[in-house]
Amino acid sequence: MGVLDHFPPAYASLFRNVDEAVRANLARLDAGEQPRAGEQAVFGMWAQLRLGLGYDGGHDYPADVLRTAKEVAESETPWTAQDVHLLWDVANGLMTWGHTNYRELYRIPLAAIRTLGYSERRDLLVWAVEWFRRYHRPVWEVLHEELEEVLTEPAEHGPAGIVRNLIWDCDPIAVALAEEFGERLADPAVLPLLRHWATARSSKVSARWLTTARALLTPQVGALVREILALVATHREGRADNSYGVTFLHQFTSVPVRGMVWTCELIDEPWITQVLGDLALTCGVGLGGTGANCRSEMLANAAVNVLARRGGLDTVPALARLQTKVRKKSVLANVARTLDAVAEQAGLSTEQLLDRTVPTFGLGPDGVREDKIGDFLVRLSVDGPGLQFFNAAGKPVKAAPQAVRKTPELAALKASLKELKQVLPAERFRLERALTDERRWRWDQVCEFFLDHPVTGAYARSLIWQIPQGASGLPVRTGGGWALTDPAGRVVRPSDDSPIQLWHPIRESADEVRGWRDHLLDGGVRQPYKQAFREVYLLTPAEELTGTYSGRFAGHVLRYGQAKALLNQRGWTGLAIGHWDYECGGDQGEAAKELSGFVARWGMYVVGDPDEDGWDTASYCASEQIRIFHDDVPVSLAEVPPLVLSEILRDADLAVGVASVGLDQEAIGGHEEYWHDFGFGELSESARTRRDALLRLVPRLKIADRLEVGERFLRVCGDLRTYRIHLGSGNILMEPDDAYLCIVPGPGHHDASVFLPFEEEGGMLSVILSKAFLLSDDRAITDPSITRQLTLR
Repeated sequence: MGVLDHFPPAYASLFRNVDEAVRANLARLDAGEQPRAGEQAVFGMWAQLRLGLGYDGGHDYPADVLRTAKEVAESETPWTAQDVHLLWDVANGLMTWGHTNYRELYRIPLAAIRTLGYSERRDLLVWAVEWFRRYHRPVWEVLHEELEEVLTEPAEHGPAGIVRNLIWDCDPIAVALAEEFGERLADPAVLPLLRHWATARSSKVSARWLTTARALLTPQVGALVREILALVATHREGRADNSYGVTFLHQFTSVPVRGMVWTCELIDEPWITQVLGDLALTCGVGLGGTGANCRSEMLANAAVNVLARRGGLDTVPALARLQTKVRKKSVLANVARTLDAVAEQAGLSTEQLLDRTVPTFGLGPDGVREDKIGDFLVRLSVDGPGLQFFNAAGKPVKAAPQAVRKTPELAALKASLKELKQVLPAERFRLERALTDERRWRWDQVCEFFLDHPVTGAYARSLIWQIPQGASGLPVRTGGGWALTDPAGRVVRPSDDSPIQLWHPIRESADEVRGWRDHLLDGGVRQPYKQAFREVYLLTPAEELTGTYSGRFAGHVLRYGQAKALLNQRGWTGLAIGHWDYECGGDQGEAAKELSGFVARWGMYVVGDPDEDGWDTASYCASEQIRIFHDDVPVSLAEVPPLVLSEILRDADLAVGVASVGLDQEAIGGHEEYWHDFGFGELSESARTRRDALLRLVPRLKIADRLEVGERFLRVCGDLRTYRIHLGSGNILMEPDDAYLCIVPGPGHHDASVFLPFEEEGGMLSVILSKAFLLSDDRAITDPSITRQLTLR
């Protein structure tokens, strides 16, 4: 029998890609022939395979086998990286099969890996050190000195080599630590602390670890930690050479970075909170910036834990940003615990704490801050595109003048601008959550923490506020303070202790809602989210019959990744399906969202060809019924508060409206009937709201004489043809033969002169308007992908 026959069958897959010529050469060596010229590597592999002791494994080898292995190890064999990789795989396979003479088993692989460069050695053994240390301790005890020796760069490689010996170079951050920060990290005053950072393997920092870190802390460490953590906070994932997937940070990098995060507890500097908040946000969101998982849960929780131990009101804005973006339950729970602790310390509820700790960035009541730097004025505005610069004569200049570019004052303003851009979406999110949670305040609290606030007020002053079961209005400043004014111009000034909540259309009559929609358009009021134009989903007769579930949004075929990302943004979690483990239901799952004590669960299952998806995450999924639970018990939809039901169904409608394959004829693959029904059929509630907005917008447009709003379509009269744009999907049919016209919207969406009374979440209204403007002047279209479709058939 040959060497391959003695190799454990469980690891036979290692030789699946070994070509027939190599197999033939191994067979010749088995038959006793001498190796030919140029066959040193094949002979070395044959010598390694001779160390197989059959199914029983064991320890003892024949003397000639050991002699051959020793000769190969001491020879100058021209190994390739692929050869070395296979040698290690063979040795590991025999080791796990029960072969116990570890020194002989790894003699040839250790000799072969020494012929490679240090970077290749680390790539090949990136798994080995921890694997042996944790799961195969006897191997580690025998080989650890030799493993450490082949992985340790010599002193002549300088500071970068010293850093690589500790952190390796498995990702771009590790490379930067060695090449850009090497001299500073390898400084004798810092190197002991770097070695200590590399021991931060526990899930939580211990008092003993911090005591050692405090003793090793030197003055230059603070600036170094700040720069490195800021670099990690701006880092994004990429595909690693030694990985089959996308990598954010390797564990060899994450561990010392966690040590740096822990050390921030010992550094009393004002930048700590901002840097840790940025780091937690980057690490706490999923790959690509969305999803229910984390780029690095380890680092996100480490940063939050340090913020928790630091405490203080200055940590609240950073934690509030995490609640806006992060969807990982463990991280969110950690953030919630930290906010609760800070709130309790301040004697407030968490919501009250968030109200009181939104930073102002030095902005005035009008949301503007102006700083004089030298002879120039620099303006920071809550609704501006960025910093604006004015010369001594008061005239704007396009960019930062040379005289102020490197001043610390400008650097501070840039930092404030960056933070402001992060706080604004957090405040928008918080105000919309207050709407759906039906939160209440006293009127004096609304005035102080919302309307008078230069940041939050930019949103709050364009929202409709309401005295419960009483008057509602937009905020207006009067001589005696803030008041509310309704569409008819009536002014109501609530008393300081009057309860106030955000107005929601589900509590109002159709006439009241129409009045507010017209008023916003007439007054040019743009709301930060749909409030007056918010879709309302009332219980239908069909849902009354089904009782505990809604099938309103079942049966849709969705782009899985897009649907999951949107649902995650809306606070849904738990959806993870793909072409794996079909027997255990890996192709089925559900998204869940908690609202006011109720939990909605929306079922999804995989559709599509697993081979096309590489037997990995699904490209497409199909939606099922939505069920609502209270205390884990399914409840009748009739028992669910109307606002809760409406908001849950609204999220589902948004997901379908954005992710449905009915929006894209090229993606229908086997779903033609669904594409046609969705793309041109009856309107959903969100599409009906879009129609209502268009009925008000169209008369104000410069192309109004070419447009007509129908029941399901916006009809556009061009010079060449007449077009019908579906108000749900944005799909286009051309009269008179109903030919389909494919137009992919470009950037910018619609004419900038068109005022929209709300910030869109799906953007379909903008898409429809952009198509209408384009087609109304169809003779001016030059894009050949469009013009060739306009010819009458």
